Amino acid sequence: MLGIQDFWIFVVAGLLLNITPGPDIAYIVGRSAQMGWRAGATAALSIGAGCFVHITAAALGLSALLATSALAFSVLKWIGAAYLVYVGLRMLTMGAMAVSERTDRDREQIALRTVFWQGFLTNALNPKVALFFLAFLPQFIRSDAPSKIAAFATLGLVFTFNGMLWNLGVAWFASRLAGMSSITHARVWLERAIGGAFVGLGVRLALSERP
Repeated sequence: MLGIQDFWIFVVAGLLLNITPGPDIAYIVGRSAQMGWRAGATAALSIGAGCFVHITAAALGLSALLATSALAFSVLKWIGAAYLVYVGLRMLTMGAMAVSERTDRDREQIALRTVFWQGFLTNALNPKVALFFLAFLPQFIRSDAPSKIAAFATLGLVFTFNGMLWNLGVAWFASRLAGMSSITHARVWLERAIGGAFVGLGVRLALSERP
């Protein structure tokens, strides 16, 4: 099929990678707990949209630039790290609001459009994701594939689709868990924890070296 080999091994490996906790999962859990299922689902879809950027870039060979150019990698890395820290600080600030002031109207002030773009940029600005696609997907494309770009795009779409299904499940579970809790303080501390994790992930990305 399009020169793709070991397809089911790819699917299983991709699923294992999708369920690994990282910035994407942290963002989805945070928005689901903070704003409910709709925001969590929006966050999950935005992460998938960010993956499309990496699929397109890798298929066109743009991600190879990140693998070979230390400057290009560093620039994108610092932009991505700064954005992760920014999102984390915003969540910490939201979590630090007085409990008595935390109403449904407060949570709804963050438009779903903002949730989408934050998730999209969180994924799209992460050079590690770009290099992952560049390193992982070619292993499942035969050297004699009639169209390597078509094979690459197909694998990328399968990976992204499976990831979105998992992320939607995470969003549902997190929103249900938050909805079952009648203790508002628990939600506030959860948001603080997610925000702190984002800041930590941003710092970790900033200090990481090019693989």
